[in-house]
Amino acid sequence: MKFAQFLVFALIICVMQTFSQTPVELADIWEKEHVSDKLPSNVRHRDLLKYLESLRQAGIKVDEVGRSNANREIFQVQWGRGPLRVFMWSQMHGDEPTATPAVIDMFSILQKNRDKDWVKRIEETVTIRAVPMLNPDGAELFIRRNLQGIDINRDATDLKTPEARLLKQLRDAWQPAIGFNLHNQNALTAAGTTDRQAAISFLVVFGDEAKTTSDGHERNKRLVAAMTLAIEQFIPGYVGRYDDEWTRNAFGDNFSAWGTPTILIETGGLHSKDEMFLVKMNFVAFLTAFKSLADGTEKNFSPINYDMIPRNVGGRLVDVVIRNATVVDRSNGNGRVIADIGLVKERRRAEFSTPTTIRRLGEQISVRGLDEYDATGFVVVGRFQAIRPGSPGELLFYRIDRNVDWTSANLETDFPPDAIFSLGQWIKGEELIKKK
Repeated sequence: MKFAQFLVFALIICVMQTFSQTPVELADIWEKEHVSDKLPSNVRHRDLLKYLESLRQAGIKVDEVGRSNANREIFQVQWGRGPLRVFMWSQMHGDEPTATPAVIDMFSILQKNRDKDWVKRIEETVTIRAVPMLNPDGAELFIRRNLQGIDINRDATDLKTPEARLLKQLRDAWQPAIGFNLHNQNALTAAGTTDRQAAISFLVVFGDEAKTTSDGHERNKRLVAAMTLAIEQFIPGYVGRYDDEWTRNAFGDNFSAWGTPTILIETGGLHSKDEMFLVKMNFVAFLTAFKSLADGTEKNFSPINYDMIPRNVGGRLVDVVIRNATVVDRSNGNGRVIADIGLVKERRRAEFSTPTTIRRLGEQISVRGLDEYDATGFVVVGRFQAIRPGSPGELLFYRIDRNVDWTSANLETDFPPDAIFSLGQWIKGEELIKKK
């Protein structure tokens, strides 16, 4: 079985080598020509307006198509003149921003390179429409929901929000053949049963609970196989497959049910890489999909390769693990235990500090940390609260042989710690705690 899978994979590599523009070349184009100049999580509605104005100046069709609950403008961008209609929407959750600048870069680079044969082929094959920021109110506050407190992605059937009504109206009026639903997922999602993050996850969305397939559904599987192979050249082993459970009131599921087979792309995280790297991965995925549609190579891929993508798995990863810490009960100075401490970060804009919370505590916890430290030889106490699950990940470290009154009301002042971990980083003594 493994050998057969290898042969299929090798065949696809040969197919990829026939592409007029390789994934590496696409990434190089993005590096040289992208117009997005802010980390996605720092982008507000006013920044989107500047991006859109640059697209208008380049001759791209940009229209205001609706307003949010707080009367912010919602826009649709259009490019291409081909018969195949593709509709993309991003940031229906305000705190899921990575695909938004990738969509802007995609339009800008396609327009700038219209004289290239491979771009001409895309232009003549597809017409692309995209709503780059469906939830501008949520984006402004960096929150998931809209200002009514409603998750727009769970409003496909009730249509209580103006944003949901607009999205359905845009689909119904145009009847696109393919949908791209663009999101961010938990950065601590694992790619299968590995300790690698699912930096990008795909889902070919079914249109009913019975998971009925169709020609469009099978085509989308082939497109995902092409996109996966393209980005695996940069992040091998860091691609996952999103859960395909039917959600009655979700937009991706209903787009597929309404006749627009949809691909969900969920951007996760990739430790040691910044947000712009994952913008580039989205860009490479988008352009690979459109190129394979334009030159017909998507037909050379097998849906089996989509089914081989490892499923997303949660609960295997945390941001930081402090191993072998001697934890003391500050209320009485006793009760020393050796424990591992697992910390997770909140999702916040990059421009803000990122606090952590204690998620796991115990002897030899099984989760893996994106960063791990060995606190052997150190007593670790909570800076403001006792160390327990749910408490802030504010930690003080003391050499184990120090004479400290753990019950002191002003512990940090009376007994200055050897190391301090605060707001997701070391602010003192990092060199003392061995990184694993």
